[in-house]
Amino acid sequence: MARQSNFTGSNGKPLSVTDQVAVALRRLSSGESLSNIGYLLGINQSTVSQITWRFVEAMEERGLHHLCWPSTEAEMEEIKSNFEKICGLPNCCGSIDTTHIVMRLPTVDHSNDVWIDREKNHSMLLQAIVDPDMRLRDVIVGYPGSLSDAIVLQNSSFYKLSEEGKRLNGKKIELQEGMELGEYIIGDSGFPLLSWLLTPYQNALSDHQAEFNKRHSATQVVAQIALARLKEMWRIIHGPMWLPDKSRLPRIIFVCCLLHNIVIDMEHKGVDELPSSHQHDTDYRQQICETVNKTGIAVRDNLSLFFSGKSSPSTHSS
Repeated sequence: MARQSNFTGSNGKPLSVTDQVAVALRRLSSGESLSNIGYLLGINQSTVSQITWRFVEAMEERGLHHLCWPSTEAEMEEIKSNFEKICGLPNCCGSIDTTHIVMRLPTVDHSNDVWIDREKNHSMLLQAIVDPDMRLRDVIVGYPGSLSDAIVLQNSSFYKLSEEGKRLNGKKIELQEGMELGEYIIGDSGFPLLSWLLTPYQNALSDHQAEFNKRHSATQVVAQIALARLKEMWRIIHGPMWLPDKSRLPRIIFVCCLLHNIVIDMEHKGVDELPSSHQHDTDYRQQICETVNKTGIAVRDNLSLFFSGKSSPSTHSS
């Protein structure tokens, strides 16, 4: 609304702001070609492209507040409480996962080789931390699919803030006497085991390790479903994308993430339409990260031992 435009339909009538938003949402949600959408809506395909990009820019300017890390203690406590209700993981603040946005790029151009992932596709990565309501709370997008989940994480601002103690630095809980548990997120075995990022045991030998893995998996699936829902609802990133502008694509993906959260907010926390599957990366094999942190090992062991005791943790400020 802040910018004047002279977009018109095939009938010569100007397109209202509502019309323009509808065109952009159709493009992002359907993933159909510009020519198909233009034909269906009676608009020149170049107009569809311009309107969509203008919508992306407007969302970047006005919609950033829809995707943010919890800013208050009360908000974070609600997230931790809801995570614990899923399968009993106490003090958990998020679930992290990575998905590939598959592209079709010319193979004769070797400058595109950096985008070739381990499954021989050209792809761009989206890494997201998700809350129990499937909102995306932190995202990093734009890295080539050739990189591992661990490397993408280590290049994120979230990693830097967490390592510096500026994130996940809220209340600790006492699992049992002399055993505290700080705030953390969970991720699959493609991520490093850190003091603030807990991954499953690779070889769960004991009962309490198996119990930890069971609870971890049941909670981690939140991120998998969220990413599956994102790609199913905003099918422009469902892929494969034909010859995308790689400089613009991260911004389109990010705006789809904003829209994902807006839809959840409009549903008043009720996720009415869940995807048919939580497989957001079909045909991609599970990565294994060998990086472990001694403190992370201790934190995970303490938590798994706590599950064998089944006592209720107490909370105090760190």
